[in-house]
Amino acid sequence: MPDLYCVFGNPISHSKSPFIHAAFARETGEALTYEARLAPIDGFAAAVAAFVGEGGRGANVTVPFKEEAFRLCHTLTPRAARAGAVNTLSFVDGRILGDNTDGAGLVTDIVGNLGFSPAGRRILLLGAGGAARGVIEPLLTTGPAALVVANRSVDKASLLAEAFADLAALDACSFADLAGKSFDLVVNATSASLGGEALPLPAGIFAEGALAYDMMYGRGDTPFLAQARAQGAARCADGLGMLVGQAAEAFFVWRGRRPACAPVMAALRAALAG
Repeated sequence: MPDLYCVFGNPISHSKSPFIHAAFARETGEALTYEARLAPIDGFAAAVAAFVGEGGRGANVTVPFKEEAFRLCHTLTPRAARAGAVNTLSFVDGRILGDNTDGAGLVTDIVGNLGFSPAGRRILLLGAGGAARGVIEPLLTTGPAALVVANRSVDKASLLAEAFADLAALDACSFADLAGKSFDLVVNATSASLGGEALPLPAGIFAEGALAYDMMYGRGDTPFLAQARAQGAARCADGLGMLVGQAAEAFFVWRGRRPACAPVMAALRAALAG
């Protein structure tokens, strides 16, 4: 019988994860089934327990349960402990192991798929929530010249910078404080694109040849990417590659196999365009 996996979220019907993992299973020949499960907002732990009771081997976790998943784990990988959030669960001998593959997915997309090296570059990370927290350490491992965290609330950005002060000296500021500064890589980790909002970004933040990257994705440009093009960003990319990359990393955590991402990305991009 195939091993059972799933993704928990609320809402969840939009999730592309079942498509992605079914493709990975076909490519690698791994015997597994993967489904989307809607967990009640106040019933995530119970939903996980029920899934384990059905023989579930592992699960992905998406909005809004990543921090609750973190608290549910018996053991955390170092990257999950640093992120303070979990998107990948493994169930072994009655214990829950938590991991966070988001940052690995982001860096794989930026470096591997887009061919952009952040080494020695200036990085701007927009937002100071869980999405931003999960990618700071992986971004720092690429060796940037500087990493600045900007947020509507500068206090929240400062707290996030302090949490990673043992790894590097990060700067924190408000969006308005970005005036007069420019960056080679600008990553949007806010939820503004989900609500169709533009961010209050001053002109001139995109350096010559800069890459604008939105963790969100959809058909055509997100509001952030449209804004970035208008402000002179040389290259723009959405988060579809990050989605597939973090899924491939989770697949490796569970099965010890690294599936190819490019064919799945192409299929998803075609589906979005259609």
